[in-house]
Amino acid sequence: MTHYRNNDKMAEQTTGRQLQRILHYSVTPCRPMLGLRRSECALYDVDCDEVYPRLYIGDANSAKNKQYLRLIGVTHVLNTAEGTRFGQVDTGHSYYRDMSGIRYMGFPMIDQPTTDISRYFYIASKFIENGINSGGKVLVHCMMGMSRSATCVLAYLMIARKMTAAEAIRTVRMHRDIRPNEGFLQQLADLDNELKRDRLYY
Repeated sequence: MTHYRNNDKMAEQTTGRQLQRILHYSVTPCRPMLGLRRSECALYDVDCDEVYPRLYIGDANSAKNKQYLRLIGVTHVLNTAEGTRFGQVDTGHSYYRDMSGIRYMGFPMIDQPTTDISRYFYIASKFIENGINSGGKVLVHCMMGMSRSATCVLAYLMIARKMTAAEAIRTVRMHRDIRPNEGFLQQLADLDNELKRDRLYY
């Protein structure tokens, strides 16, 4: 009997198309006009949101504005768009040299459906988890804070916080509008299926 139940669970495969629908139909609430967080963002010309306790998704300006990073207390920066090409953000370890206590990690990715972002899922998750567990605050960013950074944060919530892909998307969308490209959504679906399989037989 258990054998058939397990097979039924295995048949519930997550697809990229399903995740696209969840993304489309989950609504990000309107940001409060007078909220201190958003007024800080406007003041410093950054687009950044806390999407999970001590975990932020932001744009390139968020990562480059050291005064803003100090203000919100960021201790770890994960650049998911490291590089000098169009659509990338040219920061690195040396950029934060004058900010004692900042830990940096960078992934040289471009925002294309064919990019293999899944190769970074576990290392990103470990970096974020280390930052949060140490009592720090983690900024994960790309150029716009919509696709690459959001995908890595979703993977973290799935791997470290044991959320399904759907739960992770809804959690982040409560705080920020995100738009991972279709290739990234499929890779998140593949991760979801892999994690479900592992947890089923654990």
